[in-house]
Amino acid sequence: MRHLRSRRVFLEQCGLGGLALSAAPAFGAMPEQDPDFIVINGYVATMDAAKPVAQAFAVKGDRFLAVGTTEEMKSIAGPRTRIVDAGGGMVVPGFNDTHNHGRGEGLLYGINAGNPYVVEYVTIQSIIDKIKARAAETKPGEWITAAFYDDTKIKDNRQLTIADLDKATTQHPVQVSLRGGHASIFNSYAFKQAGVTKETPDILGGTYEKNEKGELSGRVTDTAGRKMGSFGTRAVYTPAEAADRALKGFEFISAKFAEFGLTSVSYDSNDDIIPIIQGSRERGTLKTRIAYEASHEVCDALLQAGVGSGFGDDWFRFGGTREHTLDGALSSRTMSMTRPYIGVTPPYKGNLTELPKDTMEWAERMHRGGIRMNMHANGEPAIEQALNAYDYAQSRFPRPNTRPKLTHCSLPSAAQMKRIKAVDAQPSLFSTYIYYNADKFRFYGADMAEHMMPYRDMLDMGINASTGSDFYPGPFDPLMAIQGMVTRKGFNGETWGASQKVTVEEAIRLSTVMGAYSTFEENIKGTITPGKLADYVILSDNLYKVNPEKIIDVKIVETVVGGKSMYHV
Repeated sequence: MRHLRSRRVFLEQCGLGGLALSAAPAFGAMPEQDPDFIVINGYVATMDAAKPVAQAFAVKGDRFLAVGTTEEMKSIAGPRTRIVDAGGGMVVPGFNDTHNHGRGEGLLYGINAGNPYVVEYVTIQSIIDKIKARAAETKPGEWITAAFYDDTKIKDNRQLTIADLDKATTQHPVQVSLRGGHASIFNSYAFKQAGVTKETPDILGGTYEKNEKGELSGRVTDTAGRKMGSFGTRAVYTPAEAADRALKGFEFISAKFAEFGLTSVSYDSNDDIIPIIQGSRERGTLKTRIAYEASHEVCDALLQAGVGSGFGDDWFRFGGTREHTLDGALSSRTMSMTRPYIGVTPPYKGNLTELPKDTMEWAERMHRGGIRMNMHANGEPAIEQALNAYDYAQSRFPRPNTRPKLTHCSLPSAAQMKRIKAVDAQPSLFSTYIYYNADKFRFYGADMAEHMMPYRDMLDMGINASTGSDFYPGPFDPLMAIQGMVTRKGFNGETWGASQKVTVEEAIRLSTVMGAYSTFEENIKGTITPGKLADYVILSDNLYKVNPEKIIDVKIVETVVGGKSMYHV
């Protein structure tokens, strides 16, 4: 009886007494009220303003049941309650990546020209060798593609060129994609088959770049890449082989997400991934909650069916459109700018990839159908186009609480941030870029860097920004992201945009609470709060106490989603 009484007293103090004692649908009859497990002896940073710090918490089913001290949690434990000792480690809500493209197929079966997860310098010869090896087992005329080429992390200290790729093969079209997307390097075979020569003019939103001699350099940007990929054959698999590769790839990346502490991901991927995710869930290998961001084709089908954003459940829900691309990339130096890039000849201000009238037409169609707009807009010109399109759609068909998403929103003006605040737009800012891509800021300059990925300014203005890795382009390590946001210092020791530093607590909040808000799920996750989904991460060290420049070295001890361990050292 002492156990029952102490439990009742504590739960009533937490405001859950009635729930625990009488709400049979939520927790069952009183004898079944014991928590499934309690986590004790931790430093629990709940991110809940009502109880910011605790030592312990209890979990029942897939929800947090109570939060408090170790002794309080022990007092409500029953004979079947499992006890997890955090050993003094820090516990935070599960990390949320609000923009991720990761498909594990490429990681398992493709050519990785660079390291997907950490900073690593490679040689051009290593890329040539990998392509040459793949060419030896590939039919002539069939495409060979490689990913994760980071052009500022090359030991040779120069760019990969058309001539380099010609050394790998002259019998296959070759495409090596820059890690940041929006640009690729092609070989001579690919240009010949596409009918592109040095005389071919650039097109709206894309370029065929030339070297200092006026010859094709091999680099093609943004919309110009569509012509390059319009010919040739690619590897063909039977339906069973394709399904097996896709499932194994997704299970691989899902496990990787858990390994790095991600419990929720806004997933911008190809449409064929939907049945793959379903298959993974049925097999019990889905380790991360998914907010799916769909292609134009899928969105059009959902419009016809009358299905809007939010449809689904706690594990898989329709988040909105995939990023509707309005400009180029930050790391590939093709994002739209109001002034030319530094050190680029001839003068170049990046690419706007769509006419404003087309953006407005698309925005109104999605908005009327209740599908949340998600627009890729890095630079000021693209951000302006995105905001204008949203205002147009809202003026034609007003809707409350739409939270339009601005993917990247890397360099907004002060006036644009006021507009973002006014409509509660959701910037998903690059998370790991500050650390990983510190070697790219020189193309923008110190003055621009003071306003890039403006976490500090947005927090001060009350803008609901969140963190998105954009993987493949950026690693998805939340601790790498937090270190970068807190220090504004990169892997190379360079500091860019020091005025945009945030505190550790703010960085965690941006990576958890704000991710939940971004997907309209702030009432069910994002904080360690009784009644919310039991998604959390145990860390080896307290982020508030370690050297800020060593945060990246802190280890993920365990990742838990819905009360189930998805990763444990």
